[in-house]
Amino acid sequence: MGTDWMAELVPLLPMLPLGLLAGLLSGLLGIGGGLIFSPILLMAGLSPHQALATSTLAIVPTTMGASWSHVRSGTLPGKATVVIATAACLAAGLFSRIGSGLQGWTLLGLQALMYLILCLTIAPREDADERRGTQEPSWLALALVGLVAGVASGLLGVGGGLVMVPLMVRCVGLPIHLAIRLSTLAVLASASVAATGFVADGRAQTTLGLLLGGTAAISSRWAAARLQRVSADQLTGLLRLVTLLLALDSGRRALGLALHLHA
Repeated sequence: MGTDWMAELVPLLPMLPLGLLAGLLSGLLGIGGGLIFSPILLMAGLSPHQALATSTLAIVPTTMGASWSHVRSGTLPGKATVVIATAACLAAGLFSRIGSGLQGWTLLGLQALMYLILCLTIAPREDADERRGTQEPSWLALALVGLVAGVASGLLGVGGGLVMVPLMVRCVGLPIHLAIRLSTLAVLASASVAATGFVADGRAQTTLGLLLGGTAAISSRWAAARLQRVSADQLTGLLRLVTLLLALDSGRRALGLALHLHA
């Protein structure tokens, strides 16, 4: 039994450095790490549905590490956190069921479109004062942001942070550092709900997801503790770069699957 477990684990070891990278991006940008996990899992030979489900499972421990750091620092407004996390959970639970009926190339195509839109719209507010972070933002606006993020998590297997952070900065008017903190906790909530469904229906590869996520949790907690040292312009530039690269990668994979399907 032990030998079989080791034989299953050894091929996964080269993925661990990429898990650490996913954790760093999660802690710095308020995302779940799915943008790294999904391509890794596709390259490992998983189908799009398996990759997106396993990615969602890996997001849970990843964001748990960063969320714990933010909670301990006392930088999260309590009511806002509850509202956005609850909305994200509800949407993730619903759309995790819907995604199973879509073809793999459709899921990847939707991912590519989402990433491209975000790349074109991400921009810092004309300097939203950090003191606004101490005020309670609109509950309705945060609930809508959480719903959108939950759809992204449940349907597309991404944590939703890349959706939430730009929306909270541009539409809700939050400072980017606070948006990242709220996003991290909301991603944890929505991914937990979606991952439960994915594990139950057999789409998620549990061992692989937990191994990647556990590795990423180490670096995500380290990065989250140092978030305030990174400027808003640097965070925005990194978000733009990441979303552009992901749009190109997801679009390439979607096109390849579509051409293969219709060949």
